[in-house]
Amino acid sequence: MDYTALYPEIIVALFALALPAVNLLLKDNRFLAAVSLAGLGLSMLSVLMYFLDDMGPIAFDNGLMVLDDFSALFMMVFLSVAFLVILASSRSIEGEKHVAEYYSLVLLATVGMMLVASATDLFVLYVGIEITSLSSYALVAFRKKDIRGTEAATKYFIFGGISSAFTLFGISLIYGLTGTTSFEEIGALVGTLEEYKEMLWMALVMVIVGFGFKVAMVPFHSWAPDVYDGAPTTITAMLAAGSKKMGFVAMFKFFLIAMLAIKADWEIVVAMLAIITMTVGNLAALNQTSIKRMLAYSSIAQAGYILIAVAVGTEFALTGGIFHIMTHAFMKGGAFIVVATLATVAIGERIADYKGLAKRSNFMAFSMTVLLFSLAGIPPLAGFASKVVLFSSPIMGTVQGAEWMVWLSVAGIINSAISLYYYARVVKYMYVDELEEGAPSEKLKLPKAMAAAVAICVVAVIGIGVFPEYFIQFCQDAAQALFA
Repeated sequence: MDYTALYPEIIVALFALALPAVNLLLKDNRFLAAVSLAGLGLSMLSVLMYFLDDMGPIAFDNGLMVLDDFSALFMMVFLSVAFLVILASSRSIEGEKHVAEYYSLVLLATVGMMLVASATDLFVLYVGIEITSLSSYALVAFRKKDIRGTEAATKYFIFGGISSAFTLFGISLIYGLTGTTSFEEIGALVGTLEEYKEMLWMALVMVIVGFGFKVAMVPFHSWAPDVYDGAPTTITAMLAAGSKKMGFVAMFKFFLIAMLAIKADWEIVVAMLAIITMTVGNLAALNQTSIKRMLAYSSIAQAGYILIAVAVGTEFALTGGIFHIMTHAFMKGGAFIVVATLATVAIGERIADYKGLAKRSNFMAFSMTVLLFSLAGIPPLAGFASKVVLFSSPIMGTVQGAEWMVWLSVAGIINSAISLYYYARVVKYMYVDELEEGAPSEKLKLPKAMAAAVAICVVAVIGIGVFPEYFIQFCQDAAQALFA
């Protein structure tokens, strides 16, 4: 059996399993982050070799999993997020117990995301989701004496378990109706199940609920603000920039391959959920006083934007969705790493704690400004470029009888304008407002590893925004690979 398609996952999994042994032998936590980063780097190299060799899709076990442009691009996104999280964590969890287990769980969560990216079968997809979910539950509760973290992990576990049950029940119904769990084979059969339409709809609803939880889609979003707020902030970055994107990969595969033949039956439902999700997320973010909760609701709104790609369902729309996922990984991941960095140097997590930040650390204030303005879609940053492609897809992809899709673009633009208010408020606090009375005024001494992680995100956001055409081409190739 040819394991070439699994090399990236195998490398990360081996390093995850080896970390506790390395810790036992060396008895020094300082090397654990370096070993973890080395494993991620080797996996990135194997994916990069695939791109450079241009060898076409590589299947594993008669196509149960495949390494192609789509899966390889998302693997690079997930590996990059894990790299940034571990780089930032090397300082933020310094002195904690069970550091080896922490890094192992981050790597195992990444393996699950990579399995989802390469899956061509519903059960492989489900296994990948569960590997990531179980690792994430433990990571959210990593600081066991932190009451907020324990509460967040409990909520996450309960909601996650329920969503997994819904997903598995939906998968079982689809298997019962079609006799297969292969996306392509399901896609070839669902159009012929007219007499079982009600059962198919029940399966669709079950899967939408399950995946809706993973991407924090309204009305399945209530866990996200509490979990993002209670988890260690570096793990919050992984949840927002990594595991949520895994949920969208699952939705792309399920809706745009397995259920594409009956798209007319579900596209309006998904479009309505997209508009509701982006609106609820942005409106809820307006009155938040905690920076983490504000970013959490912002993340819900961003999920609504990406759902546009599912509702439209064209190659151009999928290109826009993939592009926005790529940019959002750096924007939102970077923003949470900024919060984690400032928390390490005793800056609180209230938005008011950021008053006068520019006077204490111009680099942090500048970085947060770039990342927030990119999330709002201000040119020439990455968020602007990805939103242009994504929001234009309902117009570019409109066919006769589907002119209503234009409202997806209108809703996206209006919601982006709303989001600018709460992003700009943070920037105003950092640059215009004075330090709070009694607050220290000396310059902040930033941890180098965390500052480096923030710098990588800022450079990526600016670089993608200035030279978007190269990245759009990668995303277009990935979209073509999914529809191939």
